[in-house]
Amino acid sequence: MGNALVSIQIIPKTKNGEDVIPYVDAAIAVINESAVKYEVHPLETTMEGDLPELMAVIEKMNEKMVQLGCESIISQVKVFYKPNGASMNELTVKYR
Repeated sequence: MGNALVSIQIIPKTKNGEDVIPYVDAAIAVINESAVKYEVHPLETTMEGDLPELMAVIEKMNEKMVQLGCESIISQVKVFYKPNGASMNELTVKYR
């Protein structure tokens, strides 16, 4: 368990107005390759780990969008930080 939960919604601006779903899939692949714990939700993806590590993943996601030819990227980010440990399960267990 890390000290943070970070939710991200990445919105790439494509060159010719293409569908962004393949780009979002590529961004999620970056998260998957990072080996952090994560859950994909309809409007955002939530990652669990140490805050510096999660912020580095977000940087890599944005870099991936640039590599794929995006002119610009909006990353909407929410951070829950708890120095003694943060987990997705801890925050949602009462709803399951």
